[in-house]
Amino acid sequence: MFYTMNATATPFDPDSPDGSVRPIIRYKPDEPGKKEIVNARWGSNPRFSAGVEYRFVRSEGKTFPAYRCLMPASEFHVTVGKRRYRVTLEDGNFFYLAGIWEPAMAGWPLSFRIVTVAANPEVAQYQDRHGAIILRRQVMNWLDATVPETDLLVTPPAHLFLVEEIDGAPVQKTLAL
Repeated sequence: MFYTMNATATPFDPDSPDGSVRPIIRYKPDEPGKKEIVNARWGSNPRFSAGVEYRFVRSEGKTFPAYRCLMPASEFHVTVGKRRYRVTLEDGNFFYLAGIWEPAMAGWPLSFRIVTVAANPEVAQYQDRHGAIILRRQVMNWLDATVPETDLLVTPPAHLFLVEEIDGAPVQKTLAL
C-alpha cells in the first residue's frame, strides 16, 4: 500500500544547484500498479530541448497522461533579491509537488520536472508561479489520473500557506525611545 512507503518530506529549494537529486514517487515502469520511491535528477535532458535543461513545466494548456510523479516536500523556498522565504502549509502538514519524470537515456539519468501553476495570493506577493501542490488526500488522484488535471493543477486558495522569512532581517538589539 502507498501509505507504508518511506517518503521523507524535506524542504524544496528551486535555487538548488544543477544536478540536484530528489526522491520521487511514481509507478514502476515494468510493474504497472506498483509504486516506488526512486532518486531522480531534477531537470530535463537538454538533448531534447535545444541544449536547455528545463526544471519546470507550466500546467496551462497541457495534459500529462503518463509519467506522472510526486515529490514530497515539507516546504518550498522563494527568493526575492537577497531575501529568502519559506512557504509551508498553514496547518503544518507536508505535501507533494506534482511532477513529470523522464526515463534515463543517452547517458542522462532518470530525471523529473515540477509542474507549475499561477501563485496563490500569499505567494503572489513574491513571485508569479509555484509548484502545483498535491495534498496528501489527492495523491492517488494525481498518480492514477482519476481526477481531471484541470481539477488538480489549480492555483491553491488564499490562506493555505504561511510565508516566513528564512534569513531574517536584522534583529533590533536595543530599545529605541
